[in-house]
Amino acid sequence: MNTDQLRQEIIDYSKEIGIDKIGFASADVFAGLKDRLKRQQELGYQSGFEKGSIEERTEPGRLLPEAKSIISIALAYPSRMNDRPTNTKEERRGVFCRASWGVDYHQVLRDRLEKLADFIQEKFPEASTKVMVDTGELSDRAVAERAGIGFSGKNTSIITPEFGSYVYLGELITNVPFVPDTPLEDGCGSCTKCLDACPTGALVQGGQLNAQRCLAFLTQTKDFLPDEFRPKLGNFIYGFDTCQVVCPYNKHVDFHNHPEFEPEPDVAKPKLKPMLRISNREFKETFGHIAGSWRGKKPLQRNALLALGHYKDETAVDEMIAVMNNDPRPVIRGTAAWSLGKIGTEEAFAAIREAMDKETDEQVLTEMEKGLAFAETPAT
Repeated sequence: MNTDQLRQEIIDYSKEIGIDKIGFASADVFAGLKDRLKRQQELGYQSGFEKGSIEERTEPGRLLPEAKSIISIALAYPSRMNDRPTNTKEERRGVFCRASWGVDYHQVLRDRLEKLADFIQEKFPEASTKVMVDTGELSDRAVAERAGIGFSGKNTSIITPEFGSYVYLGELITNVPFVPDTPLEDGCGSCTKCLDACPTGALVQGGQLNAQRCLAFLTQTKDFLPDEFRPKLGNFIYGFDTCQVVCPYNKHVDFHNHPEFEPEPDVAKPKLKPMLRISNREFKETFGHIAGSWRGKKPLQRNALLALGHYKDETAVDEMIAVMNNDPRPVIRGTAAWSLGKIGTEEAFAAIREAMDKETDEQVLTEMEKGLAFAETPAT
């Protein structure tokens, strides 16, 4: 078959199955990316969630030996929530970032890419393919940039002309030699809104991210959140997308093209107090279908405790004392103690002092001392 004809048929079919944007790229080595990744590694800027070696992440031929092309796809997701639930003093709520609204995007994009792979092999039986979404070795953003899906913004997101940066990305490596698309020109210019808005300085410079300071990454860690980041988290319990919200390309952008990505208000903005006592079964039933559940309930419960401290939610004190006294996990007990101190009621301070007499974990005791220190500092 003529590959130009197949290319157009793939584009047409992609629209039929709900792919918002598609692009074609060569399967050449991502040499520039390889240099940047080595530099990131040297600086200690990696998150630790990356899959594969630097070579596997930049050399498509290592993943599919006969690779000739990569097909990149993008699906737009909403930036605004219909029926947004009210955040009241009696029932404070946390929030999942927009990229975790609706059904886990890994499942949705993989479905689209597998349909695309089946279509290619039906039309061209000699074709071989390999599908990847986020958890694969290749950088979705580097592929999308090369395929002309969008340009790489200073906030390290792919920014498309049509959908801003509110897109999920995935790719398909194949041995079919398609004509590649032309990459887009950088569109950030002198704008630094995302760098200025980043509360932790994680965006070191335009397009370079120190993941160890990125709140989106830090919400997914399972240890104690470092002290300096706790006041900056607000009520986010998973992810953090301020660097996208402030981007001029995202102004007034809100696409609702896919029912799967529509947020369930009580899931995307859950009540915080029930998060503290949720069982594993309830957690799986309530949150198991969203991307933000992949690290389990522990990081989300830790972040919920920090959010209650952020709100100085006195209605949560009794439940937080119960967590501090009874939870078997030191990170959760210690975070509860710190947040109780942040709330700062006499009852909270008395409970921390009483709990210290029974506590044996050194890290938890340190957090209890930090909590009590709020009694000696002016309220903020």
